[in-house]
Amino acid sequence: MSVIVTDAGFGPDDWTLPIVALEDARDGVGINLASSVDPAELAGRLPEIAMIRVDFPSSADGRGFSIARQLRLMGYKGRLRARGHVLADQYAMARRCGFDEVEIDEALAARQPEDQWLFRADWRAHDYQARLRG
Repeated sequence: MSVIVTDAGFGPDDWTLPIVALEDARDGVGINLASSVDPAELAGRLPEIAMIRVDFPSSADGRGFSIARQLRLMGYKGRLRARGHVLADQYAMARRCGFDEVEIDEALAARQPEDQWLFRADWRAHDYQARLRG
């Protein structure tokens, strides 16, 4: 079972529609996007995609952050979810890159409880640029 992390903390997954592989994408479903996929493959199709779930195979693999940023720059307005090995320390970066939420497994939620994620939920106020500006 998965735990969904938002700025409000831990919660259940309220997504009820199917989530399919990119090659099976169709209107009204979510798609899984591997961290190796070039987001440009979705050009022209973004308005019909309700949710994109980007895979993080390792906490050391930052390609998902770049994918999220590219999707938002391409105009994607739907729900954007990071899934997998995202750590509480990376939550603020995930939000700044464009993710709406993070999906983690129960084991990671037990190792990094909700308070560690909530500590980073004020992601707009605690970035490097804000500290430089004072």
